[in-house]
Amino acid sequence: MLPEQCKGGPTVAAKTHPEAKMHAVSWMGKKNMQVKDVPRPMVTDPADVLLRVTNTAICGSDLHLYLHGMPGLRSGDVLGHEFMGVVEEVGESVTKLKRGERVLVAFDIACGQCFFCNHGYQSSCDHTNPSKVQELMYGQAAGGFFGYSHLTGGYQGGQAEYVRVPYGDINCLKVPEGLSDHEALFLTDILPTAWHACEMGEVHEGDVVAIWGAGPVGILTAHCAQHRGARRVIMIDSVQDRLDFVKAKLPGVETLNFKDKETVSAIQEMTANEPGRGPDVVIEAAGFHYSKSWLHAIEQTLQL
Repeated sequence: MLPEQCKGGPTVAAKTHPEAKMHAVSWMGKKNMQVKDVPRPMVTDPADVLLRVTNTAICGSDLHLYLHGMPGLRSGDVLGHEFMGVVEEVGESVTKLKRGERVLVAFDIACGQCFFCNHGYQSSCDHTNPSKVQELMYGQAAGGFFGYSHLTGGYQGGQAEYVRVPYGDINCLKVPEGLSDHEALFLTDILPTAWHACEMGEVHEGDVVAIWGAGPVGILTAHCAQHRGARRVIMIDSVQDRLDFVKAKLPGVETLNFKDKETVSAIQEMTANEPGRGPDVVIEAAGFHYSKSWLHAIEQTLQL
């Protein structure tokens, strides 16, 4: 159970050390990211964990912040929502973790007690995102996210030397011995994203799977599809270097450059002899960053 001090939601702005500084990747404006010296965070609430970050990653969705494609950013915001490290300090109510343990942390901040957390929807946690703007824009706010604007709570992110993790017992996953940081880091975001895509598509043994987007998420999605028994995986992209990388690293994966061939007719030709006369599962792994129409460009400019 959460201590009474934590039941109304965590403190967003962490207490900071009066003297100690740290390096942190900070958003300073559109296309302006800087490594700044900022005050080091401290344990603020009883359920907090202070993490010394050992590895962190840049997410494709960080590009939206870089281009100021999302409202709620403020100059000096510390970014990063894919990170892991070593427990430096724990709050008085933390019972599952101790100093020196290696843990990884996902993007979302869950309380572990609300309706949504209890039903497995931690990214919709009802207690961790105080933003009223997101609620007005979309009807309901998501949970709090690390380093992803004040629209998702305004929490400092993990592209820094230290990060404070609210509800540490809930949001830190211990890393088993024998697993390197580099191997474990993928579990903070990108690998679960790829696996979830296959879950949503219900990829089964023998399936033909078509994946749009041959970036890191798309490539890991192809890995996951193969692991789940997909008989054929077809990757579609317009960047030939990406498709060449796929061919070199993922034996058996077929590729299609939609700059060279019209996609629908090419897919139909490639799968003409399949029982379903097409892919059994299609997965979009490219995201929304690049506009394909004037309307889409206007929507992105207005941050809609």
